[in-house]
Amino acid sequence: MASVFLYHVVGDLTVGKAELVEFTETQTVEAAIKAIGESTECGIPVWKTRSPKNLIENAEMRRKRFLGILNSLDIVAFLAREECLADQVKAMKTPVSEVVVPNSSLLKELDPATRLIDALEMMKQGVKRLLVPKIVVWRGMSKRFSILYNGKWLKNIDTSNPAANANRPSTSSPTTIRDKFCCLSREDIIRFIIGCLGALAPIPLSSIYSLGVINPNFCSIEASRPAIDATQKLPKDPPAVAVIDPMADDYNKIIGEISATKLWKCDYLAAAWALANFSAGQFVMGVEDNITSRSLPDFAVNSMVTDANTANGRGIVRPKKFSSRSIGFVSNPTNSSLSVSRSMYRGRSAPLTCKETSSLAAVMAQMLSHRATHVWVTDAENEDHLVGVVGYADILAAVTKPLPPTNPETQTS
Repeated sequence: MASVFLYHVVGDLTVGKAELVEFTETQTVEAAIKAIGESTECGIPVWKTRSPKNLIENAEMRRKRFLGILNSLDIVAFLAREECLADQVKAMKTPVSEVVVPNSSLLKELDPATRLIDALEMMKQGVKRLLVPKIVVWRGMSKRFSILYNGKWLKNIDTSNPAANANRPSTSSPTTIRDKFCCLSREDIIRFIIGCLGALAPIPLSSIYSLGVINPNFCSIEASRPAIDATQKLPKDPPAVAVIDPMADDYNKIIGEISATKLWKCDYLAAAWALANFSAGQFVMGVEDNITSRSLPDFAVNSMVTDANTANGRGIVRPKKFSSRSIGFVSNPTNSSLSVSRSMYRGRSAPLTCKETSSLAAVMAQMLSHRATHVWVTDAENEDHLVGVVGYADILAAVTKPLPPTNPETQTS
């Protein structure tokens, strides 16, 4: 167990964090799309409306008001429903209470003086957000620890030496602002961890295979199946479905993914239409305007094209023709047919992958640089062979795993 997690508290990670602005259940899907674009982990916490607003809340009251976390995949799946495609304006005005999946266990309120190791244990059990009171003044060092960890009592004060205690830095609670909070995500935790790699040695440089980090239980869908089938049972963590091609050698080749990460800042209406009408393979690869295998209708999406060549100069607004390029998947506009080899569609549609032999530090760096919630893992000898996925929870389990005891005989030999 790295001491860095024992000697830091969650308050250390809140420095510079913006104050939480609650997104309530009465706000619309349209507002949620904008909020998600500015969020971490491609999702936002959704709250019940606070009433009355001048009421002083305690932690239990806040816990009961928290509904769940709404991500980009949830919204695209909702907009891909038949009734939503029939009336997109109405769908965009739908309250998010009708879209979010209730799950109050995804958020936990913590005191700023809670040890970081205790926060990590909670996140390993499924917590995705930590609600922490905003701090006005932080007095003393990060030495205020909770006293129980893994069934072992840890002493904060050396009762046998009062003189030593008198010289210790103050561990008094920080001064917090009432009803002012910030929200820590697992991405924030990983950013902190990657800044402490030296203290975690040798774990960061070990392969994800040797650490047992790879999760073989992931959701997948064959490329030939309708893309909408991926939304029948949305995965929780990570919120991603691998799009695969079964190969003759009895393994699966990953060609893309339908995930909250890929849909994070896409054109939601265009993506929803494609999800409802394309196969999974077509959805992740991208389909161009001049495709001949199927005709694409004129499709009114978020952005509208203004024609300024009118007599009164005011211009007219006409719908923009649908293109999968507007979803954000296609990076090479010269490829205009599905008959083109799939290896040429490796722009934003390409899934984020690593090998079994990749180090944990490299995987964390990949996730942070791409703002991804996961990385797909391929075989060390065959990059086409999908073997599993690594998500935030897997990484947190690895960095908090107790190190095996060192054999003294090995050291002396």
